Amino acid sequence: MTGAPAADAAVDDVDLAVRLLARTPTHEGRDPGLLRHWALAADAFGAALAARPCRARIVERDDGLDRLLLARYRSRPATVELYTDTIERAEALIDARGWRSWYPAGSVRAAALAHEAAHEALHDAPVRAAFKEALGHTVLRAGRFRVLGHVAGAEEIAAHAHARTVCGLGRSPLLLTAALAAAVTAPRREN
Repeated sequence: MTGAPAADAAVDDVDLAVRLLARTPTHEGRDPGLLRHWALAADAFGAALAARPCRARIVERDDGLDRLLLARYRSRPATVELYTDTIERAEALIDARGWRSWYPAGSVRAAALAHEAAHEALHDAPVRAAFKEALGHTVLRAGRFRVLGHVAGAEEIAAHAHARTVCGLGRSPLLLTAALAAAVTAPRREN
């Protein structure tokens, strides 16, 4: 949830993705048009990823709010950590914001698993290569040869788009993640 863009429901999913990239280290000062290109490419790639069950071992934990995490994928060994306290807080936030039409009951857990399944897919070499090709970030060119580079933050955008598509959500989980980050880190008011 860290580095999440501001949670403004009036901002569309692509603009939220552009804001995420703009706030990502290494992208300071990059051309907004390039950030938009990467956001659109990552969103389209994630939305087109074939749905697949998460093959990783699933572990439930209850310390996500302290860590500012909803879920996390670890590749060695392949494990998805689901943070039940954060999932519960997200479900309550959806109700409080009136976003239930975008995020049906129980969809936070399903979206978290789909999101992490996308990260798992992006660890496969052919999928990762196709993703880099879709982004088109050339870091080195020598004649007809080019080396495609990693775009920090793009995997998150792709994983959110995948979850939105697979779970049939009305909005990207990126909006929910941003709202959750703001709610969890907001100073509590004393009565």
